[in-house]
Amino acid sequence: MPGVNEMAEVQLADVFVEMADTLVDEFDVIDFLHVLTQRCVQLLGVSAAGLLLTDQQDTLQVVAASSERTRLLELFQLQTDQGPCVDCFRTGQPVSVADLTAAGRWPGFAVAAAEVGFASVHALPMRLRTEVIGALNFFDTSRGPLDGDKVRIGQALADVATIGLLQQRAIHRRDVLTEQLQTALNSRVLIEQAKGVLAERLQLDMDKAFMVLRSEARNRNRRLSELAKAIVDGSERISEASDADHSG
Repeated sequence: MPGVNEMAEVQLADVFVEMADTLVDEFDVIDFLHVLTQRCVQLLGVSAAGLLLTDQQDTLQVVAASSERTRLLELFQLQTDQGPCVDCFRTGQPVSVADLTAAGRWPGFAVAAAEVGFASVHALPMRLRTEVIGALNFFDTSRGPLDGDKVRIGQALADVATIGLLQQRAIHRRDVLTEQLQTALNSRVLIEQAKGVLAERLQLDMDKAFMVLRSEARNRNRRLSELAKAIVDGSERISEASDADHSG
């Protein structure tokens, strides 16, 4: 029979495997982070866990919590701009308060935490090198520090999640850039085709045809690519180049 420590190590290994298995291109971020908070509660023996992440405007948002009371407490942190997760995110350093009542920190948060039964709180940064993208919070109904082994395990889980999220963001950014580039290339093709249509129809050279196209797009308050597409598919026509000489 395996001992307690061996069983804990096996359980920890299983959690890391479970998390790693979800880190695929199309993984469900919210489900992944919800599972993370649940596994933190199971592995670390804390009462609850919550997770805050930055959005595109670098504003912290609550994205996962192991319970509804935890989610509401995390929201309270953001609304009052005070609490362990807020400080942890701003400094990029762990925050640990073994007794919220005695510590005298974040008075509003301490009262709100006590009202839902929490006596101690610990926050770990979600950080990769110099980039901090959020914080992982642990709440407990009993007073006392989080021992060193649990802190290391918690930070390891936060690090794995951070790598996965940054990978997902990088994939998203790359996809967006690729899509933008492809759109630009497609637009360029349409514009060249429209120039050819106008050059032939109006007996103009290609430079003059582009001037006409650009002038008409401005006069009609249309995107160049939109008007070009309409000219190519025949849904719109430009019959003369009256304003072309005045286009800049």
